[in-house]
Amino acid sequence: MSEIASQDRPTGRQEDIVVAGDAIEPRRRGLGRRAAAVAGLVVLGAGAGVATAAAAGAFQPPGASGSGQAGPPPATATVARQDLSSQTPLNATLGYAASYTVRGQGSGTLTWLPSPGQVIRQGQVLYRVDNGDPVVLLYGPVPAWRSLYEGLTGADVAQLNHDLVALGYASSPDVSALGWDYYSWETVYGVQRLESALGISYPSGSLPLGSVVFEPEALRVASVQASLGSPVGGPVLTASSDRHTVTISLDAAQQSQVKAGDPVTVTLPDGAGTPGVISSVGTVASGSGGSVTIPVYVSLTHPSAAGTLDQAPVTVEITVGAVRDALVVPVAALLAQPAGGYAVEVVAAGGARHLVPVTVGIFDDADGLVQVSGALTPGQHVVVPAT
Repeated sequence: MSEIASQDRPTGRQEDIVVAGDAIEPRRRGLGRRAAAVAGLVVLGAGAGVATAAAAGAFQPPGASGSGQAGPPPATATVARQDLSSQTPLNATLGYAASYTVRGQGSGTLTWLPSPGQVIRQGQVLYRVDNGDPVVLLYGPVPAWRSLYEGLTGADVAQLNHDLVALGYASSPDVSALGWDYYSWETVYGVQRLESALGISYPSGSLPLGSVVFEPEALRVASVQASLGSPVGGPVLTASSDRHTVTISLDAAQQSQVKAGDPVTVTLPDGAGTPGVISSVGTVASGSGGSVTIPVYVSLTHPSAAGTLDQAPVTVEITVGAVRDALVVPVAALLAQPAGGYAVEVVAAGGARHLVPVTVGIFDDADGLVQVSGALTPGQHVVVPAT
């Protein structure tokens, strides 16, 4: 069994089930509300089941009933050893990562703006000014702060050269030989090729302030702040990345029970499950009183599964406990005892039955299994009451 049980996996009675042993990663109970709920149901229902079974002579040897006729054999499951994991569901929100505000620089009048939801990538036009002059998106952490032309050096020039090489407008060996942070003749040539691709009739090979916007990644337009005909200065649009992320507001007391790299299962609004992994766990708590939370971020293993969903409610199944080679039985086999604790009813050779006290460990709600310890051995059969 994988450490994350898919929510698409069917549950229910298992006529022949393999089970497993010792806990190796207890990370237990802080998030185990579902497991506690399962155990509560066992307590409520199992005591009555024991009394009913005793009254019906279920614990007597075969053929010892008052009528002298043996009843039909009970449904059983096989005790076995296997890896087991326990999950708990958490409410979360599926949206897009990061947030950016694009500000116009230089002079001019806005004559074209993108639409909300549009994704703009490296080398593409963000907006246009005056007679359709393009303002292009390039990648880099240093914002545009000056005009760029031949002879300059600096970090902004270095990221420009990397952009030109990535877009195929400049040669990496030539740029490297002249210096990545130097605006060389190779940079001029690359900028001219970029300008030509953007439809500029007379490419100059230099970049006036306001002709490019540097951001770390592709932008997905969230909202347009400016309007056509307005001056270019000031906020033009807000954007996110085009990367989906799932955000969980986790109880701060449970922070130690999750970590980056933990696998999860995300249930989308249409009920489909898709795998993911915790990408980061926040360290700054928000809220007050009994509702202090930290943000936990999940990356989807298959981003296309989310389509274009934004700010959509989802459920995340997080693994809160795992054991290897655990001894397991179906949860339905547990019988609550009047004096406390649990037992299972073992069917011996020849049909004789007897109760064996057990101590429960973690619950696997997806497959309806529970870790147990006690005088049981793999291969024995335990009664699973009919439903």
